[in-house]
Amino acid sequence: MHDAQLDYYSRRLATASSDHTIKIFNVDGDNQTLTHTITDNTAPVWQVAWAHPKFGTILASCAYDGRVLIFKEINGAWSKIYEHNKHSASVNSVAWAPHELGAILACASSDGKVSILEYKDDGTWDTQLIDAHGIGVNAVTWAPAAIPGSLVQANYNNNTSNNMPNINKVNVVKKFVSAGCDNLIKIWGYKEQTNSWQEEETLDGHSDWVRDVAWAPNMGLPKSTIASCSQDKSVLIWTQETPNSEWTHKALMNGEKLFPDVVWRVSWSLSGHVLAVSCGDNKVTLWKESSKSGDWELLETLEENA
Repeated sequence: MHDAQLDYYSRRLATASSDHTIKIFNVDGDNQTLTHTITDNTAPVWQVAWAHPKFGTILASCAYDGRVLIFKEINGAWSKIYEHNKHSASVNSVAWAPHELGAILACASSDGKVSILEYKDDGTWDTQLIDAHGIGVNAVTWAPAAIPGSLVQANYNNNTSNNMPNINKVNVVKKFVSAGCDNLIKIWGYKEQTNSWQEEETLDGHSDWVRDVAWAPNMGLPKSTIASCSQDKSVLIWTQETPNSEWTHKALMNGEKLFPDVVWRVSWSLSGHVLAVSCGDNKVTLWKESSKSGDWELLETLEENA
């Protein structure tokens, strides 16, 4: 099994497996009940991603055969509603954009490209392909929709005008970050004028393939934070204090040591304060930034029972 994802309400679990299947489980406390097995894939499935429920019960998957499949549950049955087959190699990661941006899916492929699929009102899917990392893309994730600093600005306007800030008037931003086999992390922004995606930043800190990347929720605060993990056995925390400042990074350190094996996945809590790190030594560690020192501290180590 390569991936497991809970839906928005944490009541359903979808799994991706080398046996070419996706399994859907109902989750009730500590109990899980298998309800559906989706067999449309014809190759190992690397990752699955739930869309926001405002778009319906929709699940995307990516696989070794280069296909991205999008499924929808209709009247209790799962049906494939779209197949994306524009990539020439394995698709390693899929991620839905924040729901404020619409039904938009990013896909990262070993062919070096990232594709952006956007659902249109006429029922079709628009596709854009981006040359991202020459020798392959391992992961992709989206930035929060709120523009960094927008919450602070809204509060400032509220204090000076005695009007309650309207969150619906806060502009949104279209950005995602990709992780490559070229050891780089790239941040991409959408330009309305040209209807295209442009590279905005390149973050260079790893010495081997970047396996995963995750942008922390920030609720419109000025500071942006990205976590990345690599084949080089390190996890880096990238921060940008204000929207116009330089990105800097710190390595997660347990004493004076890096991680004992390849680090495969990083994932933020819903608040963006705790980072989960999945390592090749079969351990998951939880980390949090110290409010006093600013260093990242190990909170807990979770290990699979023998």
